[in-house]
Amino acid sequence: MVANSFRLNKTSPLCATHWNPTKRKLQHPSVVAMLRRPSDTITEQTTKTNAYKDNLFDRLAINHLSKNVQEATGLSNNKSGYESLVEAATVAKQKFDPIQQQEVIIQALDRAFPRPILSFIKRVVPPASKFSREYFAVFTTLFFAWLVGPCKVRESKVNGRSEKNVVYIPKCRFLEETNCVGMCINLCKMPSQTFIKNSLGMSLNMVPNFDDMSCEMIFGEDPPASTDDPALKQPCYKLCKAYKNHGTNCLS
Repeated sequence: MVANSFRLNKTSPLCATHWNPTKRKLQHPSVVAMLRRPSDTITEQTTKTNAYKDNLFDRLAINHLSKNVQEATGLSNNKSGYESLVEAATVAKQKFDPIQQQEVIIQALDRAFPRPILSFIKRVVPPASKFSREYFAVFTTLFFAWLVGPCKVRESKVNGRSEKNVVYIPKCRFLEETNCVGMCINLCKMPSQTFIKNSLGMSLNMVPNFDDMSCEMIFGEDPPASTDDPALKQPCYKLCKAYKNHGTNCLS
């Protein structure tokens, strides 16, 4: 997270422990506080700053995932590239309730990634190891930048030792394209955490910062319960394109 984007005030939700992006203890998983008011801070000028130049692999991956989301929802569109993926996700947001949205994306991911391959990875890469946590972090930065935007591996403290198990996304492409907190939560964060855990046995905590649209993916850390996760209590942006719902409960 970008430290200077946080502004403490009396009404800001705080995490149980002080957060340091380079010193995180796995045995006491922490929840990063969202000290921001996105509806006031995000404007047209602060979004869409990156010009993405998708290569052939990127386009194939985007179209593959978009097709699977459309098949899972039963709602197709005639757009192409990342615009098609965003359109498919937007329609899912508009047509289904939050729990159904998460279920639809999990179904799409099941379609997109063959179960035998995931089962093989789960067998050969033991989930509860430093190697596996670092492996998944590196793999994500190399093969999923087309989905979330440019990202890099960061270190954290796991059981008192340094590990490169965190993927830092300076500005999430999906959030940047949708400007919707609810879509980030129900069509990315929650289903991704569930899918990775169920398919690969790897705990994953995705911690979005809605002030600057960055995100951390922390492999090996259990996500907080929905009742305790500050990300699920954030108001949406004024520029929200999907639902125009600026409430603070993404699961309702």
